[in-house]
Amino acid sequence: MKKEIGLWVDHREAIIVILTDSGEEIKHITSNSGKHIRYSGSSHSKTPEGLKEVTSEDQRDRKFGNDLNKFYDEVIAVIRDAEVIQIFGPGEAKGELEKRLEHEGLNAHILAIETTDKMTDRQISAKVRERFPA
Repeated sequence: MKKEIGLWVDHREAIIVILTDSGEEIKHITSNSGKHIRYSGSSHSKTPEGLKEVTSEDQRDRKFGNDLNKFYDEVIAVIRDAEVIQIFGPGEAKGELEKRLEHEGLNAHILAIETTDKMTDRQISAKVRERFPA
């Protein structure tokens, strides 16, 4: 049975449209990573208080990275057996997911990667059906 997948992804969620011979299914996967806050300016202060800030900033970065890795693992588990994968979304997440797919040996299944804005489920579904006509 053929399985074609299109997914819209950012750091907060993935909306996955799965097209098979038996129809269409939409899955939502939500990330627990929250918003990644980056601080500007020097991150190395010589005061003990500054060192506490650097440590807590490092912890936030590490937690964000760990949560993001779990999120990508969940997405890959859903799309792993696809014949063809279309990835689109607004930011860095689609490129990060592409690297993870390459690491998993699935990069040959990637048909296209596109930059798009926020989309509704219907818009995402229509875009995927346009790419993979029945």
